[in-house]
Amino acid sequence: MVKRKRDLTMEEQLARGPIDLPFLMLVVLLTAIGVITVFSASYATAVSEGKSATYYFFRQAFFAVLGLIIMFLVSKMNYQSFRWISVFVLGLALLLLVAVLIPGVHTERSDGVRRWIRSIGPIPSFQPSEVAKLGVILYFSARMSKRGSEKKKTFNTRTYTGTLLQKLDGLGLMELIPYAVILLVIMLLMKLEPHMSGTILILVPAAAILFAGGVRLLWVAIGGGGVAALLLLFMSGSSYQGGRIDIWKDPWAYPKEGGYQIIQSLYAIGSGGLFGVGFGQGRQKQLFLPEAENDFIFSVWCEEMGLVGACVVVLLFMLLIVRGYWIALHARDRFGSLLVVGIITLMAAQVFLNISVVTNFLPTTGVSLPFFSYGGTALVIQLIEMGIVLGVSRQIPAPKQG
Repeated sequence: MVKRKRDLTMEEQLARGPIDLPFLMLVVLLTAIGVITVFSASYATAVSEGKSATYYFFRQAFFAVLGLIIMFLVSKMNYQSFRWISVFVLGLALLLLVAVLIPGVHTERSDGVRRWIRSIGPIPSFQPSEVAKLGVILYFSARMSKRGSEKKKTFNTRTYTGTLLQKLDGLGLMELIPYAVILLVIMLLMKLEPHMSGTILILVPAAAILFAGGVRLLWVAIGGGGVAALLLLFMSGSSYQGGRIDIWKDPWAYPKEGGYQIIQSLYAIGSGGLFGVGFGQGRQKQLFLPEAENDFIFSVWCEEMGLVGACVVVLLFMLLIVRGYWIALHARDRFGSLLVVGIITLMAAQVFLNISVVTNFLPTTGVSLPFFSYGGTALVIQLIEMGIVLGVSRQIPAPKQG
């Protein structure tokens, strides 16, 4: 007896739509270039540590393949599932941000920075801020997507408090309180690490989601100004951050204390010229440039591939960002649109901050370059985010005929 195949549900049919090929090709291309660049940038470091010259390359390649597989599987999911998953991801992120502050859980650093959770068995060390970025994007998108359908709150206007709350609600301020509380808690936990760049990379996509979701530009601007004031206060009261500002202003005044890294980065970029010194032929990665395979990997790429190669990578990122926003504009519903806006804005902010840092346009911060910088967990999370975008692209309504 031949079994009849089960009919697909509407959700399953939607999740099996055509994937956005331009976006997919750009992600795969950037990932491939990134893995190859890690090989060139890391072999000197690996050999100096007594490891195989291909140690970092094979690890990054493994996580790239794993991430691409997970990305494809995530793209096959109905992205509506992320509505209820968002609460758990945000909750996990908050727990990890607390856990990383506990002695023995975080990795030890001489400067007192506590950003990384120690590796546990096969699980490599990672930054809880990576999970927090995704958690905030998922939760804010899920909550903002229901903005127009929630029942309007009413207040007792016979009391002064009720009258005030009613006026604030009319101005659109009351709905922002839950978002503000979440962001303030995360900012406090991140300050204790400290991790200012990670805080910025959480706040920027959050603001983009709120603005795209319909929150008044006035409140977004006021909130942004308040956050900027808090960050400036944090920087002025922190010798760690204050020192970075001084180095940024004149790195050559601190050639050994703190300006060494950015000086070597500028040497690498400048020596690349128009067409570069050739792949694998860079000199600054030969233990002159710290973090050559990580935060400063773009400097290695510029030295070896020159201005032309740098422009090609920047162009690929620009195309990916533009295509991502195109998917957001054509998404089937508000939730999908907000998801993509948050993810693409996060990636755009990371690219801008990383390239700005290695060129000394901005003070040095611990921001990696998406798809390029060494780090298995971060790469997998980035590819999961790309899988979510591709999942949204599968459900873009087909254009009407005629």
